[in-house]
Amino acid sequence: MATVPVIGVLALQGDVREHVRALGAAGARAVPVRRPAELAAVDALVIPGGESTTMWKLAEAFELLEPLRLRIKDGMPAYGSCAGMIMLADRVEGGVAGQQTIGGIDMSVRRNAFGRQVDSFEHDIDFAGRGVIRAVFIRAPWVESVGPDVRVLARVPVDERRGEAAGAAGPGTEPGTEPGAEAGAAASPGTVIGPAGGDRIVAVRQGPLLATSFHPELTGDWRVHSYFVEMVREL
Repeated sequence: MATVPVIGVLALQGDVREHVRALGAAGARAVPVRRPAELAAVDALVIPGGESTTMWKLAEAFELLEPLRLRIKDGMPAYGSCAGMIMLADRVEGGVAGQQTIGGIDMSVRRNAFGRQVDSFEHDIDFAGRGVIRAVFIRAPWVESVGPDVRVLARVPVDERRGEAAGAAGPGTEPGTEPGAEAGAAASPGTVIGPAGGDRIVAVRQGPLLATSFHPELTGDWRVHSYFVEMVREL
């Protein structure tokens, strides 16, 4: 892989400019991706936050959904934050009827698990053993279960009685109260599930795929993006 990898940012929705800036600070050359030809020209891809159902429908409208799936299947590194995490999940819970994802990470993700927009919060977490970072959660999902090949990189403590991050300001909502039918399959046998004590998985890696529930592009701390750029260079 080149010393300065070319990393695309899926530019259908979300914090595209913020991710482009963060990737540049982390040593990559970042470009927006809206078309299959642009996707074919990059070494890796970032899928930003936004709204996962809208992102799925836009990806279909721009004829990107199948090309994205094929490149992920062929081993392209990808990083998804918030809605991007949902897009990389093999299974979605709390989604709308018929909701589709790109897939690639053997995990079940619950959409809007931490509550609605008014329940957004920040929390300090230990990311991948690289020290404490400030994580911003906005209508964020969490990972309910992962398969045996998925490495958990970060967790956040959650008050199970209220469905909110422990110590976070503001009222919480019960997980799964967002409108929409269950869209994902049940967790497969042999998966690892967050402990009953309340820790929830908010960052994972499986091979060349990385996903976080939170938005590192909003904090000015580029360690998550640097981690991803290092992943890309290793391949």
